[in-house]
Amino acid sequence: MPSFDVVSEVDKHEAQNAVDQANRELSTRFDFRGVDARFELKDLIVTMIADHEFQIDQMKPILSGNMIKRGIKVSCLEYSDLKGSGKQVKVMATMRQGIDSDLARKMVKMVKDSKIKVQASVQGETVRIQGKARDDLQAVMAMFRTDESISMPLAFKNFKD
Repeated sequence: MPSFDVVSEVDKHEAQNAVDQANRELSTRFDFRGVDARFELKDLIVTMIADHEFQIDQMKPILSGNMIKRGIKVSCLEYSDLKGSGKQVKVMATMRQGIDSDLARKMVKMVKDSKIKVQASVQGETVRIQGKARDDLQAVMAMFRTDESISMPLAFKNFKD
């Protein structure tokens, strides 16, 4: 029986490219000349470091724009509170991964409400979709891709025919 798994993952390579591009953009911006402002990525946590709080507020759209260009959903970012240390301020932006139980239940309900002849089951941080026809599985994939209420970046893995 054909099946696939729906998972939520952020491509680490694309995230690194987005952070590098954001740093390049910071170095060319006139309002950041002579300012020690930068983005750092470690384990899918982006640290924004600047001299003042308003500079952090200007850095957030730069990061968001570069992530969108790289195909990463910005809604997976969770910003921490502002932390000051010495003359610099920091904000951590964590990229969430994995499908939480609320979103998994919502996805299963969407599949059942769509009347497509497939079964959906929650397995940890993944949702497994099984059906008899490959076309039905592809219809479910299209439904998940076009739904705006799903805020996490979704990937479809382990497609078995």
